Amino acid sequence: MKTIYLLYQKKIFLIIILLISNFYCYAQSLTATGSWTGTLPTITEAGSNYSGTYESATNQIILSTSVPLLLGNAKVSVRYEANPKWDNSLILSARRTSNGTTLCVLCTITGGTSYQPIALTDIELYRIRAVLALASYSNINIQLQLSGVSVTLPADTYQSRIVFTVSAI
Repeated sequence: MKTIYLLYQKKIFLIIILLISNFYCYAQSLTATGSWTGTLPTITEAGSNYSGTYESATNQIILSTSVPLLLGNAKVSVRYEANPKWDNSLILSARRTSNGTTLCVLCTITGGTSYQPIALTDIELYRIRAVLALASYSNINIQLQLSGVSVTLPADTYQSRIVFTVSAI
């Protein structure tokens, strides 16, 4: 009888360890959808220049972010990568235009409502705080802005890839 009781205790202990480790292993996640092709007007008069700043739709990129309770706080960062060619005179910026939707009542999303210039290294775009629940946000709208456009730039097709990252703080 004592052997069965010890085996039962070991099973319970093992199940508790597996549940706790599974809870700790649940990681944050981020999904991004969308792309933008900036269309520039045709210059028809000598001596004219571009207006220099162009904006995408307010929901050009849509993010979904999940932050587990145990992580507590997370930040979403953004950076760009030349893909394949980019001119450093061009300035790409991003901002969050909506909070998205969530079922978490006590969770918060903050920051990123003003344009942030995107660099080659990660810069923080916004933060999420999970309180007593999994903070899962969907349909977070991101707007892009391109500035620095000028006739002095060599004529070419410039492309970049925007990379979003979620990490613990």
